[in-house]
Amino acid sequence: MFFALLALGGLVALGVGLWLGYRRLGTPDTLNAFVQGGLVAGFVTLGLVVWVWYLFDVHVAKAIERLAGTIRARAHSDVATEFDRETARYLGDLAPAVGAALASLAQTRNALAESVARETTRLTAEKARLEALLSDVPVGVLLCTGTNQLVFYNGPAQDLLGTGGAGPGLDRNLFDYLREGPVRHAHQRLIDTADPDAASDILCATTGEPRMLAARMRLIASGGEGVPGYVLTLRDVTADLAAHARREQLLAEVFDRVRRPAANLQTVMGVLAEEHSPDAAGALDAAMRSEIGHLTVAITELGARYDESRSDWWPLAMTRASDLMDSLRARLESEGMQVSGSAAEMLLRCNGFEIIALLADLTRRIVAQTGVRAFRIGVEEDGSGALITVAWDGAPLSVGHLDGWLAEPLEVGVADVTGRSVLSTHATEIWPESAPGTARICLPIRQARRAGRRPKPIARAVVYDFDLLSRERSAPVADTPLDQLTYVVFDTETTGLLPGQGDEIVQIAAVRLVNGRRVEGEVFDSLVNPGRHIPPASTDVHGITDAMVAEAEGVLQVLPRFHRFGQGAVLIAHNAPFDMTFLRRREAELGLRFDHPILDTVLLSAVVFGQSEVHSLDALTHRLGITIPEEARHTALGDTVATAEAFAKLLPMLQARGLHTFGDVLAEVRRHGRLLKDANLDRG
Repeated sequence: MFFALLALGGLVALGVGLWLGYRRLGTPDTLNAFVQGGLVAGFVTLGLVVWVWYLFDVHVAKAIERLAGTIRARAHSDVATEFDRETARYLGDLAPAVGAALASLAQTRNALAESVARETTRLTAEKARLEALLSDVPVGVLLCTGTNQLVFYNGPAQDLLGTGGAGPGLDRNLFDYLREGPVRHAHQRLIDTADPDAASDILCATTGEPRMLAARMRLIASGGEGVPGYVLTLRDVTADLAAHARREQLLAEVFDRVRRPAANLQTVMGVLAEEHSPDAAGALDAAMRSEIGHLTVAITELGARYDESRSDWWPLAMTRASDLMDSLRARLESEGMQVSGSAAEMLLRCNGFEIIALLADLTRRIVAQTGVRAFRIGVEEDGSGALITVAWDGAPLSVGHLDGWLAEPLEVGVADVTGRSVLSTHATEIWPESAPGTARICLPIRQARRAGRRPKPIARAVVYDFDLLSRERSAPVADTPLDQLTYVVFDTETTGLLPGQGDEIVQIAAVRLVNGRRVEGEVFDSLVNPGRHIPPASTDVHGITDAMVAEAEGVLQVLPRFHRFGQGAVLIAHNAPFDMTFLRRREAELGLRFDHPILDTVLLSAVVFGQSEVHSLDALTHRLGITIPEEARHTALGDTVATAEAFAKLLPMLQARGLHTFGDVLAEVRRHGRLLKDANLDRG
């Protein structure tokens, strides 16, 4: 505008000067000469002004814009790349001054970081110890705000609340995972008691697959005047309730099936006391034998069912057969015995410590009685269970000796733990067998299954953000501060760039940002079967082939899970309109609406660095000092993580420009609509 006014002023001044000169000369024949001279001088003036404007724009205006973006990036984000002074080479001493200021800022920041690191080392160590303790607590632990938003959860809670392969997430509503009735009632009861030490035991159910949980709730101080939050400890009692129901049904059936034959026998005995004829005696004898037979069958069958279900009453874990045998072998070899044998790839439902203690005790007694010190241990399939055998070459073991040993304590000073008690706990028996020259003892385990490959260890990290406890949630999204919003950053890989012509998603990935930081354990990453051929040109970009997605779920199965993952959050993507087009075109089929608030890092980059810069993901991450591993580039998850890190660094820079709420940012990015359309307007 300045140069346009300068050009206009110059042309007006030139025109006025020529007109005055012509009037004073007073010679009409010179008019053409004045006009031609004015046109030439006007074009030359206009050309000079445009040339100077171009030089000013390239070497001053854009340099100042780049310099401002560089200063803002280093002032408000942790960007450590070298400052390019060549950008401001025509700004005189400004570039060296800015370089010196940024260097001083970096030194101050490093000194402050070192000081903070030294002061927080002890707290970090204590935090790590606390996390380790809480991650191994055998019950699920949840911490929720007064509005039922998750602030903390540990590994067991993640297992208990996982629904459809999606576990809990920070700042998600608890009632996405648990039925709300019992929780709300218990929360209100504790609030009404006004007793900070009170606790409430409840029974609640998950919203996904039916699972009953025993929970204990205790209030915690919220740090404000709002509704207090609470801690929930959860334990899965589904199996316990089922076992209890089976026991109750069994007892009812026992009384029913035994009561009737017993009553009939009592009647027969009464008749026998009154009748003495041979014919009557024969008929009554037959009736008595029949009832006794029914009673015997019922008791035998019910006893067998009781034995089968008895092991359900005890908390027995699944133990790998090879681990059990290795432990028993190590224990016996440490006492000078020779042990050989093999174990099938099986998982046994048993108390491994008790089984090892029992077999080791019996083996020691066999050594003392027979003098044999070489044994063969085996674990093999036996119907629906497994059979553990300890064999040796020599004299067999008598049943009487075995029964006597089972009645004695397994460990000195622990009289309650005997061989019989171990067998009772596992609802099983043990017996000796013999063959010419060899003998063995056999211990069946009722419940076992074949074992597959060992799974990868499950991460048991605790996930938390205690700042969520004091967050106010009454404001609408537009008026909510940026650092108090929950974000889901996502990216898609597709078969092509034309969704209107049949291109489809082949991979979608997302991560969650809570309180400005990425929650490491909350990741959505899924391949998608597009239902069509993936062109080689697309495979060259993202590396996904038809074979890789052949067994994957289709888009109609994956998108509902992604919708749940992003529920209640602001969606962020790089070039969001492209990705949102693929999501929204499926809304009618899914019966869902992707009406989340949306931010686009392309537009945010334009707000911070100006429209004259390049705003591709590679250019943005380079400016912000973010490195994308080559193997992760153009993968949905790799680009998602890079976008999330870029947004985390852009966030303080936006706030420094006075854009503090989502509404402020939305109003600002719409000024850059000619760069890229705003995906939020698609719902307007």
